[in-house]
Amino acid sequence: MKDKKEHAKVKSELHPRSQHRERYDFDKLIKSSPELEAFVAPNKYGDNSVDFFNPDAVKALNKALLKHHYNVEFWDIPEHYLCPPIPGRADYIHNIADLLKGNGTNIPEGNHITGLDIGVGASCIYPIIGNFEYDWSFIGSDTNETAIISAKEIEQRNSNLKSSLEIRRQEQSNAFFKDIIKPNEHIDFTMCNPPFHVSLEDAQKASLRKLKNLKGKRPSKALLNFGGQNNELWTKGGEARFVKDMIYESKHFSKQCFWFTSLISKEATLKPTYKILQKVNAIDVKTIEMGQGHKISRFIAWTFLSEKEQKDWAIERW
Repeated sequence: MKDKKEHAKVKSELHPRSQHRERYDFDKLIKSSPELEAFVAPNKYGDNSVDFFNPDAVKALNKALLKHHYNVEFWDIPEHYLCPPIPGRADYIHNIADLLKGNGTNIPEGNHITGLDIGVGASCIYPIIGNFEYDWSFIGSDTNETAIISAKEIEQRNSNLKSSLEIRRQEQSNAFFKDIIKPNEHIDFTMCNPPFHVSLEDAQKASLRKLKNLKGKRPSKALLNFGGQNNELWTKGGEARFVKDMIYESKHFSKQCFWFTSLISKEATLKPTYKILQKVNAIDVKTIEMGQGHKISRFIAWTFLSEKEQKDWAIERW
């Protein structure tokens, strides 16, 4: 066993309201979800941990985190679907809350606040966290039938989500808001975690490099298959094309949504995205950075509402 590694007591890079700023307390997590115990063992430093290269262990950890921190009654995902890192997903939610707060004194809370999760996925992670932390309602959209079935099961088997989450199938693979945002429907924010690779081959190469760097050896086929379906990981043109198309379509729903947002994985995507937002005459654009360990993440937010329209929206809805 190597010398015990000293860890900071608080992960200060995470959002101040995050429930994940302290290291995992496996005793408490196991108490919330006993099935996690089978996957917990001392690592090379003597600290309790799980094997993050074991899909079953990661799923068990996620299930325990969701039960312990967010009172989830049921959660599961189909094999080979994306198992999201919950602390990072929670940060996106908390930063959207700050975005909605703007210069106000209070964060808008309650089920009259509605968010649209574009690509809700099989895990339904953003609605779970957003509803628990702020009592927000959500619309979750996806093009993948298996993901829709999984998300609907999570909705139906969690009593708090039944009245605050609606899953809608997006029938058009190249659409984001069309046929999802209904006429006369108003959305306070949208959020999205775009697929950022340009092809399946690119996604597999990136996974291979990452896993090889972490494990120090060539990963197995099982590991390469772990962590996302094709539509979750890659799209033609990568995230730059994906976000570009989203921005152009958002213009047609400019008065039905306050803030449109999307995660941006690659810093190089920002510059061309700013140009597109200028081209469509977005009135306000913000880039919010989020620190997650050694990685810097970010999301971009834009609105077409004038300053007066923003104030009127806040008065009428918040």
